[in-house]
Amino acid sequence: MKSKRTRLDRFISTQAGINRKDVKPLLARGRIMVDGTVARDIQQVIHQFTHVIMDEQVLQAHTPYYFMMNKPQGVVSATNDRQHPTVIELMKNQDRIDLHIAGRLDFNSSGLLLLTNDGRWSRNLFTPESKVPKRYRVTVEKPLTEDYIRAFAKGMYFDYEGIITRPVKLDIVSEFIAEVSLVEGRYHQIKRMFGRFRNPVLKLHRVSVGSLLLDPTLKPGYYRALSELELKKLGANYQQAHTCFK
Repeated sequence: MKSKRTRLDRFISTQAGINRKDVKPLLARGRIMVDGTVARDIQQVIHQFTHVIMDEQVLQAHTPYYFMMNKPQGVVSATNDRQHPTVIELMKNQDRIDLHIAGRLDFNSSGLLLLTNDGRWSRNLFTPESKVPKRYRVTVEKPLTEDYIRAFAKGMYFDYEGIITRPVKLDIVSEFIAEVSLVEGRYHQIKRMFGRFRNPVLKLHRVSVGSLLLDPTLKPGYYRALSELELKKLGANYQQAHTCFK
């Protein structure tokens, strides 16, 4: 993937069509503003959402967008699909631009889904190294026992990947319902872990990502922008969040 980060002098040279050596005098005269402040350092890093102005002309003013959706079953976590409806198609046209899905959910899974155009933010949330817990409510076909708690906490060997899963916290809610919290996102991980007990998963619903809870007022298929408080709790680096509701 092409990097969206560059030095200020390279950025100005490309956007304004001038030689890089001519950028430094512009800085000395205070003619370049970066995020509302007069820029002085030609090596300052410019990223996708840095606001840059030269001589009162806006060179870049991209806005980061952060949405939560209550994903329904039977919808694909993808931007396009030839066979099935996608989560992007559930959104208004003006909200779809350049969005990608952060932490996909399976076709038959439901619950909290995040959509954004900020790749750094989504990677920070969903890489195993970040250790951000994702919590799911799982309904299974056969009764649960204490053996599940111990086995999930110990981790399981996945032959296909050649790895042992990181410890997973499992709480038994009722005879057939458990809450599962994990920091990884291996392929069909939860279903495969219950599969070791030959216990099919009937429903899989994501209820939270880190401190962010699925808004209980959101009906399946509906979405909204994350609030300023929610973004701060998740550690988002943002300028402003889109506020359009479905």
